[in-house]
Amino acid sequence: MVEPGFLSSLRVAPGSRVSLAGIDPGGTHGWDKDSAGERLKHNIERLFDLQSLLYADGRHALLVIFQAMDAGGKDGVIRNVMRGLNPQGCRVIPFKAPTARELSYDFLWRIHRAVPPKGDIGIFNRSHYEDVLIVRVKNLVPEEIWRPRYEQINDFERLLAASGTKVLKFFLHISKQEQKTRLEKRLQDATKHWKAAPEDLIERQYWDEYLQAYDEALSRCSTEHAPWYTIPADRKWFRNLAVSEAMVEALEAMALRYPKPKFDVASVEVK
Repeated sequence: MVEPGFLSSLRVAPGSRVSLAGIDPGGTHGWDKDSAGERLKHNIERLFDLQSLLYADGRHALLVIFQAMDAGGKDGVIRNVMRGLNPQGCRVIPFKAPTARELSYDFLWRIHRAVPPKGDIGIFNRSHYEDVLIVRVKNLVPEEIWRPRYEQINDFERLLAASGTKVLKFFLHISKQEQKTRLEKRLQDATKHWKAAPEDLIERQYWDEYLQAYDEALSRCSTEHAPWYTIPADRKWFRNLAVSEAMVEALEAMALRYPKPKFDVASVEVK
């Protein structure tokens, strides 16, 4: 039986304390694969209509942020959930290690430049949260530098919300065993060798440290205007469903509408 309001149970309540160790990465909240597939198909069609309405309305933008452990499924969910969107109004930005030029500015400079304009959907594959995740875990900067960034991030996201950009943040939560399985598949499948990297195995050694960093980031930076969702992602079909459901909910809550024409349509004749 599908849990009523299952999406709200995935949303991190502002001010709550997250412990990812206590959240089941294989949970499905009552959904089965077949019913989830049907619902996903419906949501993809709905997202196409809502994207068109978002563009026509022109008052809002949607920013979708994905974070996960290595092999957590960021590429997969983008490929499967966003496949029905019009690419003219949707841009995917993968954030890698900052360049020398980007490092010469504040840590949010490259992020703000990539925020979608009104009418568009922006998708971040990794994001500004790397500056309180890998930066923290790998001691890339002193704690007195990265610790104030939680509030700086909250202020930045509050500015986006006040300017008409809805921010949705998804942590794709997989188990360490599932990560092992996915990394092994990359090594066994010649078509996935290009995705394999020795660095992934090094990062895997910091699993517990990353969990602690994510616990604090999700706890301190889930707000009413920019909520975090912890998405059980061991089962890809449920991951896709949950993300699509949250996107539809967010766009429908914008009360989008087609603008009224600036002329009397009835008086115009096409000859």
